[in-house]
Amino acid sequence: MDEDEVLDRLSEVEDPSLGDDIVSLGLINEVRIDSETIAIDLALGAPYSPTETALAGTVRETLADTGYGIELSASIDTDLDAGEQILPDVENIIAVASGKGGVGKSTVAVNLAAGLAEMGARVGLFDADVYGPNVPRMVESDARPKATHEETIVPPEKYGMKLMSMDFLVGEDDPVIWRGPMVHKVLTQLWEDVEWGALDYMIVDLPPGTGDTQLTLLQSVPVSGAVIVTTPQQVALDDARKGLRMFGEHDTPVLGIVENMSGFVCPDCGGEHDIFGSGGGEAFAEDVDMPFLGALPLDPAVRKGGDAGRPIVLEEESDTADAVASFAEKTADMQGIVQRRLVANR
Repeated sequence: MDEDEVLDRLSEVEDPSLGDDIVSLGLINEVRIDSETIAIDLALGAPYSPTETALAGTVRETLADTGYGIELSASIDTDLDAGEQILPDVENIIAVASGKGGVGKSTVAVNLAAGLAEMGARVGLFDADVYGPNVPRMVESDARPKATHEETIVPPEKYGMKLMSMDFLVGEDDPVIWRGPMVHKVLTQLWEDVEWGALDYMIVDLPPGTGDTQLTLLQSVPVSGAVIVTTPQQVALDDARKGLRMFGEHDTPVLGIVENMSGFVCPDCGGEHDIFGSGGGEAFAEDVDMPFLGALPLDPAVRKGGDAGRPIVLEEESDTADAVASFAEKTADMQGIVQRRLVANR
């Protein structure tokens, strides 16, 4: 069997999101054939996303009757010099943002990271909310970063995630009072001096609004996608629109909108109450032509998990955990679509 025969077979495999076959889309980086094995490198950029996992499975099935062993790998050529990149070993950097505070953005970021790690991905969680860092409490991380002889920082790990937060570097009750240039300097040091290692995803929990931290991130780091968090009510949606505009001005792909605190299911009566309204996030996503990543319930178990340091997505037999896990899967799928579309449009 030669390369042309392999490509001919693979031309029957369609990418369900991009609507064409993977050969025409340029999603085959390389085909190598020896006496026993067909090795294929696919242009897939969102590890453990359901869609890309299914695509790889279809490739295996398409070649299963050839008599060869099938070896698959995945890589995305970003056309950037790795020596010039910050975080060159991090495949995807996803910023979680909101236009205003009080919408549960950090809770969403923590559960997104934990959900991706639960799927099997290598994940880093960077708490970039320099003025109100609280990620360590939300994952109950008592460990502190360690320093190497080369004066780099080794991040602690919890629930399969590598963690970094300003909370590790200041006193527990000390306020952080910094001006813009100081924010830029410390964030840059944390990105460059931390030994993150090879990661499939880094989730960055941004502070609310559109200030210095957001600009530093977008100007310094190759953000591969952003998630906008809102609640259903109009005042939150108005601010979410500002956050969306900020990413647009920096040509950063927005993976979609997630509606947090979508509805409260009373544990006593079983009735559902729309405390903050209903459907606003989904309507907003439709209005701005963005994917809707899901509606996450207002559930006391989420608050308990945040206070106790165990993200709700890790719980079993929980409708809320299922909703959060589905959100994590959709986010990974959207990141994959963005990466594969970049390859196809070259």
